[in-house]
Amino acid sequence: MGTVVDDAASVEFHAFFERHYAELSRLAHLLTGESDAADDLAADALLALWHRWDRVRAADHPVAYARGVVANLARTRIRSAVRERRRIALFWSQREEKTENPDIAGVVDVQGALRRLPFRKRACVVLRHAFDLSEKDTALALGVSVGTVKSQTSKGMAELQRLLGSEGVPQKVHVAMARGGETVGRNR
Repeated sequence: MGTVVDDAASVEFHAFFERHYAELSRLAHLLTGESDAADDLAADALLALWHRWDRVRAADHPVAYARGVVANLARTRIRSAVRERRRIALFWSQREEKTENPDIAGVVDVQGALRRLPFRKRACVVLRHAFDLSEKDTALALGVSVGTVKSQTSKGMAELQRLLGSEGVPQKVHVAMARGGETVGRNR
């Protein structure tokens, strides 16, 4: 008996999908301005509807419900994109500093050691020591807590000191990034 209901629900959902997928995709495109993301958002919305299909098909206006799901997914995508742009702008907005007579071998060593760090540790170390951001600004840029920034920076610096085998690692990171920081970003 359960199979008949499941089959009936499946047929009904399939018909709903066929009737409204293009419209939901168009709505997603108009909300986000991203044609590539529109089909994905419509598909994600329809998947969410399928998981709640009993509730959706019992609603007075299932299409309105579907549009609301697409709008919420689009809002989430836009907010994520805005946060990512802010992080990138914060990271790259710092003025470039020049260092007189840099130790090129030291710069290469620091860049190599930075690449060996896991991303979060590397990001914390670079933002704190190369860009002189506060713990709060670093946390904001990375979307983590201040405590996470403190622990990841401390662990990252300890690991760099172990890898580089010397004192003065914060200064070396600062000099390396001021001189050739764009190389580190490209070799992730």
